[in-house]
Amino acid sequence: MASGPTKVVMSTDLPGAISRRQGKVRDIYEYEDGLLIVATDRISAFDVVMPTGIPDKGRVLTQVSSFWFDKTEHIVPNHLISTDVADFPEAVQPYADILEGRSMWCHKAEVLPVECVVRGYLAGSAWKAYQNGEPFCGYVFPDGLREADRLERPLFTPTTKAEEGHDIPITMEQCIELCCDRHAMAMEYTSKELYEYAWLHASKQGLLLADTKFEFGLIDDELVLIDELLTPDSSRYWEASQWRPGYQPQGFDKQYVRNWLEELDDWDKTPPGPDLPGHVVSKTRDLYLQLMERLTGRQV
Repeated sequence: MASGPTKVVMSTDLPGAISRRQGKVRDIYEYEDGLLIVATDRISAFDVVMPTGIPDKGRVLTQVSSFWFDKTEHIVPNHLISTDVADFPEAVQPYADILEGRSMWCHKAEVLPVECVVRGYLAGSAWKAYQNGEPFCGYVFPDGLREADRLERPLFTPTTKAEEGHDIPITMEQCIELCCDRHAMAMEYTSKELYEYAWLHASKQGLLLADTKFEFGLIDDELVLIDELLTPDSSRYWEASQWRPGYQPQGFDKQYVRNWLEELDDWDKTPPGPDLPGHVVSKTRDLYLQLMERLTGRQV
């Protein structure tokens, strides 16, 4: 593990870009020859960005993504060019100390308007729908399932990409309407293949990959992976030794933050979010670092 947290990076302001877009976690800069994606230490919960960052979180997201992009190139190409600041645009070289370890230089791609979620276990929004007796993304689950039950086979459960608020689960038919039959079918097949490959790797490290989200784009009409990949922000990893259907196993993501927020009586889940106390920040950072080291063998 890292001996101590680095400086928290909540926002960046880099020169020379054609455009700049700020997501909940990432600052994305468009240059003539590519995109510079900077993972900050911001953390969001219930679609609200907290005023307190998690030290090294952006480094974890970038290094875990880089690890998986490299390991899955045999399945599908991706947008990553380099994580070496020396390869970034000349205009940002003076900011190397901020960018090092938390930034990716990427090819531009035509983004497909669907988030591709694969679920191997019954959890999250799928579990809530099941409890309410509702189908989920067109699937009707059998009776008698418990929270965290392993599904008979991984399910492709796509969602819309919401600029604000929650993504909305959709059926495969709706996915085809948004992306065309060829791309939708390719995304489903590739997403399941990626999930099964990552599940196997994670299981060897004593982890269960319960579900994850992939994003795809097109470069010269070829399907490529974009955004982040199999990170603790986009995936639900569980401690395998603690997995027991009917209970929520320990996770390695921001669920710890959500749990603390759920206990507050004076916050209604609208902006601004409350400041996170030191013990929540420290525990969350530790979970992110643990996951990174176990998956990749790397330390920040």
